Amino acid sequence: MNITLFEMQYLKRKERELEAKEAEIRKREEEVKKKEEALARAGVFLYIKNWPPFLPIIHLDIANEIQDYLHRMQYVAFATFLGVILCLLWNVISVSAASLKGRGIEIWFLAMIYLVVGVPGACFLWYRPLYRACRKDSAFRFGWFFIFYMLHICFCIFAAVAPPIFYQGLSLPGILSALYVWSHNTLVGIFYFVGFGFFCAEALLSIWVIQRVYRFFRGTGKAAEAKSRAARGIAMAAES
Repeated sequence: MNITLFEMQYLKRKERELEAKEAEIRKREEEVKKKEEALARAGVFLYIKNWPPFLPIIHLDIANEIQDYLHRMQYVAFATFLGVILCLLWNVISVSAASLKGRGIEIWFLAMIYLVVGVPGACFLWYRPLYRACRKDSAFRFGWFFIFYMLHICFCIFAAVAPPIFYQGLSLPGILSALYVWSHNTLVGIFYFVGFGFFCAEALLSIWVIQRVYRFFRGTGKAAEAKSRAARGIAMAAES
């Protein structure tokens, strides 16, 4: 196949243009990297959504942003975040089965509310504060985490029991609701017992996490720092 002089010149020109664009892209990447490093040194961090990879919703880079000795604690905390999503999704499935068997649509609406409110609530109220607290070593964020993670644990325990307060407790797959449903429909009862197991595991794992976080919090002196800040806040409020 013969290539004319004009075609050769055209190909060379295109090649030079591509090389110039590639060099420009590399230059921009280096500039962005330098800016990110400068911001990190200044204590300013960029939270770019990167997880899950197919639909980024949250920022997650434990391996590179969290200290090595905190990796296990942070990974297990992340597992409890995924765990509560699983629990609430399974709760919707279980309650849907009960609703289809004549237990009413109200319990299904409650299960959907738990899911719609619980997942973003877990992300923004305790998982992200813990991630940022470990990343920036912030006493305030640790305090925020403890408050809402305790509420998370209380909810998991409540869900695992499912006392008959609203609609015989059937909006949650706890042990009491599972026994009640089992006596009326074995298949739906199995769904509820599985959900009971999920919430029990979530509660136990969450208790382990909060114990580890509290030990780290006390060991680094952040507890004293938080008390000092609270005392200063009370003093300022009294003066005003």
